[in-house]
Amino acid sequence: MAKINFGGVTEEVVTREELPMEKAREILKNETIAVIGYGVQGPGQALNLKDNGFNVIVGQRKASKTWDKAKNDGWVEGKDLFEIEEALEKGTIICYLLSDAGQIALWPTVKKHLTPGKSLYFSHGFGITYKEQTGIIPPDGVDVFLAAPKGSGTSLRRLFLEGKGLNSSFAIFQDATGKAHEKVTALGIGVGSAYLFPTTFEKEVYSDLTGERGTLMGAIAGIFEAQYNVLRSKGHSPSEAFNETVEELTQSLMPLVAENGMDWMYANCSTTAQRGALDWRHKFREATQPVFEELYNSVSSGNEARITIEANSKPDYREGLEKELKELRESEIWQAGAEVRKLRPERL
Repeated sequence: MAKINFGGVTEEVVTREELPMEKAREILKNETIAVIGYGVQGPGQALNLKDNGFNVIVGQRKASKTWDKAKNDGWVEGKDLFEIEEALEKGTIICYLLSDAGQIALWPTVKKHLTPGKSLYFSHGFGITYKEQTGIIPPDGVDVFLAAPKGSGTSLRRLFLEGKGLNSSFAIFQDATGKAHEKVTALGIGVGSAYLFPTTFEKEVYSDLTGERGTLMGAIAGIFEAQYNVLRSKGHSPSEAFNETVEELTQSLMPLVAENGMDWMYANCSTTAQRGALDWRHKFREATQPVFEELYNSVSSGNEARITIEANSKPDYREGLEKELKELRESEIWQAGAEVRKLRPERL
């Protein structure tokens, strides 16, 4: 693995230069990769693997929306699209890409097809890390590993089609064949990773659940709402409040951070913005760090897993979820957002 220095900390990572696609295909040339689930990660990973020349099949329930989606994406029934059990039987590498709740429900079926020599692949450490709650305990004799793209399956596919990639973590839980490392890194490159960095199943799920509830989704939505509400309460219009809270961040500043870093973005804004941002950065860090500590402890203790499993197990879960999403969707800030997005000029 290549050694990369990150601000004084050295990490070993796997890049496309040291593991080119030709080598990845050679490693997996005798494998049948069965992608089980065609929801969030399944389409992007399956299509990228297929386009990169790997032997891929998809397993999905027939007469479902996702079965129809797979067919619309070019998968052919009886050729590379099968009912789940048939795909499990045919596959030598089982890519278990159902939702966490879906993995729990289907596990007894999957487990009986995990014969010695096969591999079980995840893109999230939830099922294994919280195995006491999920019941997902792989049998001996199979390799168990994960490659976790740091983004949605939609982004993974979009970036692949643009000739780019998402960074991914990888981890090995069980190396029965002695080839788990080469298989998981080959898969990570095959699904479209820009580079791969090592982790563990436990660390992957702890960072992932913290990130989703934190800066990736929960915290950023809460901060948006707080600033928008303050501006509106002080007499600012919805357009002004939304543009200053969300639009400028997402359309102007974050692309610059993504391209060049936060320091570059700071250096290329007005001196007034620089001074205020540098001063208030510390206040926001000090105010929110205790919340992040509380969040991480809730994740690492298994409390967040318990809440998730219990919520997803309720018969009216979908109805309750839709009610919460409707409340979010119909709040003024996101109603304003819908209107502002309509006013964005078409790209020239």
